[in-house]
Amino acid sequence: MEYRKNDLVTLRIEDCGADGEGIGKTDGFTVFVKDAVIGDEVLVKIMKVKKNYGYGRLMEVLVPSMHRVEPRCAFARQCGGCQLQALSYGQQLAFKEKKVRGNLERIGGFRDIPMEPIIGMKEPYRYRNKAQFPVGKSRDGRIITGFYAGRSHTIIENRDCVLGVPQNKEVLDRVIDYMEKNGVEPYDEAAGTGLVRHVLIRYGFFTGELMVCLVVNGKSIPRWRKLVEALLEIPGMASITLNINEKRTNVILGEELRLLWGKDYITDRIGDITYRISPLSFYQVNPVQTQKLYGKALEYAGLTGKETVWDLYCGIGTISLFLARQAAFVRGVEIVPRAIEDARKNAEINGISNVEFFVGKAEEVLPREYEKNQVYADVIVVDPPRKGCEERLLRTIVEMGPERVVYISCDSATLARDLRYLCERGFEVTRCCAVDMFGQGVHVETVCCLKLKEENERADAEILTGEELEIFDRA
Repeated sequence: MEYRKNDLVTLRIEDCGADGEGIGKTDGFTVFVKDAVIGDEVLVKIMKVKKNYGYGRLMEVLVPSMHRVEPRCAFARQCGGCQLQALSYGQQLAFKEKKVRGNLERIGGFRDIPMEPIIGMKEPYRYRNKAQFPVGKSRDGRIITGFYAGRSHTIIENRDCVLGVPQNKEVLDRVIDYMEKNGVEPYDEAAGTGLVRHVLIRYGFFTGELMVCLVVNGKSIPRWRKLVEALLEIPGMASITLNINEKRTNVILGEELRLLWGKDYITDRIGDITYRISPLSFYQVNPVQTQKLYGKALEYAGLTGKETVWDLYCGIGTISLFLARQAAFVRGVEIVPRAIEDARKNAEINGISNVEFFVGKAEEVLPREYEKNQVYADVIVVDPPRKGCEERLLRTIVEMGPERVVYISCDSATLARDLRYLCERGFEVTRCCAVDMFGQGVHVETVCCLKLKEENERADAEILTGEELEIFDRA
């Protein structure tokens, strides 16, 4: 049977796609359905048709799956932030573990992967220590804030996301009240006019410190002391800043920061290490699970106190300082200068002196230091962005030949690609574990331990230093 747009079909959902969408088939035609979960029998309206598959809109759940649950958020289907709220948390973990294993097998070509059970969350709600709320206007002209609908810049109005802390709503209520009373307009993307673009909120789970940063299309805001007075009513307020972003861009944060009150940072802890966090700093959004993730990375590193360690993509030194407590010396690399300033300050705050930090791209700093200064590493830790590692960096890791590589990844597809490169050149994956940092969402962190193979096995691994690999192009 040939299906067309707007056709209604009944499906049984039998699988789940990489983005959390349900997958069902009818007469050999595959349909991807957002918000449907495995085991559902659903009525679906076909919205887009390709040759052998299509995309459908969930119209009605005819027979709910045994794994279907009621989302806590009334906007779960509309908002682009959560994809799995209708799925029980146990099944969310199963989906994520299957996703990691599938990518390692399909992209990496691995078999018999030494995967440990996924590390889940005790409470998969109210775990985020950071939120960025866009500010705009509703159709009837009210100032609103919330989150973007999936694949759009339409704001779904919501001041109390169930993944964030309750303080978010208190902040947003006061910001919008200030804007309404003082005639401050939200930013209009289409026209490039208006002032307030986003409200960035960060919260220290272990210190109780609260940061509010308004991203503005200008150098200042009118009657800013009124805003400060209102925000100071919230317990824990420690930092109120403006971030200046006057560019016509989808990038949220600009480079210039102006302090309105307090400090231009807050502090928080992971384990017994204190970190200074600025509005521009990268800091994991789930502090409870971060401690578990970094603990697993430290376990995989197998440090005895004698090792020299390189921590690539080190951010504000979160992992570096964890490692430094058990290593002889740690060198961290990060491209963002402000993050390195924070990393050095964090080392000072914690009395850690056996660390050194470099500003620059990991794929440039590590080859330079290895080739020109003959630096080496017993252990290399990498925690790259979603795109994974550059081939030049991986090539240098192979040439340096550390005893162990600990790879922390937020995208198991690029992880699989990079592990394949390393394992074709003398390494082997000995341990692997997924850690859920993002309950209700589809993303998952993975940490892997690689060790050098025995000499006779390594001799069979051909090191092609100049070759562009097809697997990099595919990923």
